[in-house]
Amino acid sequence: MLAVWRGVGAIAQEAARTIDSPLDMVLWATPTTKIILLVLAAFSLTSWVLIFWKWKEFRKINEEGNRFVDAVESTDGLQSLYRTVTRLTDSPYSRVFKQGINFFSELRPTALKSEPGADTGPGLSSTQLDTLWVVLEKSLSQERDDLAHGLTWLAIIGSVSPLLGLMGTVVGVMNSFIGITSAGSANIAAVAPGIAEALTTTVVGLAVAIPAVIAYNYYAARLSLFTGELEGFASEFVGTLAREGRL
Repeated sequence: MLAVWRGVGAIAQEAARTIDSPLDMVLWATPTTKIILLVLAAFSLTSWVLIFWKWKEFRKINEEGNRFVDAVESTDGLQSLYRTVTRLTDSPYSRVFKQGINFFSELRPTALKSEPGADTGPGLSSTQLDTLWVVLEKSLSQERDDLAHGLTWLAIIGSVSPLLGLMGTVVGVMNSFIGITSAGSANIAAVAPGIAEALTTTVVGLAVAIPAVIAYNYYAARLSLFTGELEGFASEFVGTLAREGRL
């Protein structure tokens, strides 16, 4: 009997609370809810740091790509392009080019020193040409992987945050129903604060996940575009070698 009266007193005390803002629900939340909200806050901070970091990184890549394209368009041959690229700041585009041209120079040391179309002896065998493609693809893959750093965490935060918020909501609703059962009363004034507190974690989880998911999809598309540009450049590089008779 004493336990029932204590339960009724707890409900009366809960009903006496005045919830004026979402902050009140957070301050009066249960320890479990507060822990979930702290984890979501850490996720949110991490995601926004990643979002701004990747935005700055992709903007830099775009500027370097524009400078590289301008350099390519202003040259009239592979030798001129090589001299121009060596003067550019280090970028994924210049690194792929240097990796390819250095490997080609090892295979045919005199080919780049001669004029286009000049007879420089036997060309590359099919095995050597395949190896050149492997070197270019390896360099391209490394640049893509370097630029993809951080995107995995955006995907994790975007997928886990709503589930974490839902777990907080389920736990909060369970606690509300346990309180009703213990007190033997279903007074709406007593139940409403607990339900509102439970829904807070869902709202916060969605607020954390939505920017992370949007940023992940946007940067994944930018990464795919970047990869396509590098692949196109690698093909153009080999095509230039063929046009100038250096293969």
